[in-house]
Amino acid sequence: MAKTIVIKQVGSPIRRPADQRATLIGLGLNKMHRVRELEDTPSVRGMVRKISHMVEIIEEKG
Repeated sequence: MAKTIVIKQVGSPIRRPADQRATLIGLGLNKMHRVRELEDTPSVRGMVRKISHMVEIIEEKG
């Protein structure tokens, strides 16, 4: 079974740079309090790190 992480958007993309908004959309988090379960890969971890001030990692599975 592949490792996954569950992330939740807790910050608003209003007044954020366009690349941070695009990263949120790429992760499927374009509305407040939306939760996604994503595969734990280095590219996803890099995207989460880029917007770490707007998301929180709820749990890591696997």
